[in-house]
Amino acid sequence: MNILLVVVLILIAGVAGYFVQELITENPEPKAPSSRAQTQPGRSARPVPPAVGVMVPLEPFMVNLARSKGSRILKVTVTLELNNPAVQPEVEGNRQKIMDSILVLLSSKTFEDVYSIQGKFKLKDEITTRVNRFLAVGHVKEVYFSEFLIQ
Repeated sequence: MNILLVVVLILIAGVAGYFVQELITENPEPKAPSSRAQTQPGRSARPVPPAVGVMVPLEPFMVNLARSKGSRILKVTVTLELNNPAVQPEVEGNRQKIMDSILVLLSSKTFEDVYSIQGKFKLKDEITTRVNRFLAVGHVKEVYFSEFLIQ
């Protein structure tokens, strides 16, 4: 009997805890609409996430790192996020030039250049700059690494 009573009390406490949590985490409605997030009738005031651009995956790159005498290899798979769908045909038309430019950039890097987080972010910026040289219609918003292996 005591065990049944304990189980019922735990159940009641769990349900009560759930409802209290829901009340605490509930977002109150804004008093006045801000100039940034104006709402239309029947729509919520939630911020709209930024739109994801067109993603263009590139083939994996595998290069010997500079000054390693062939003992260190870098394998990177890159995806480009474009700011505009109209840029994709331009990227496809310049794919070989873009791939060559990134390949030359990667093979010029040393282990010390790319092993840290800061080095990876710098590499992303350098790839963005190099690819944008070939684009006239739009530009690369972001570069993503889906694979980054140093051996």
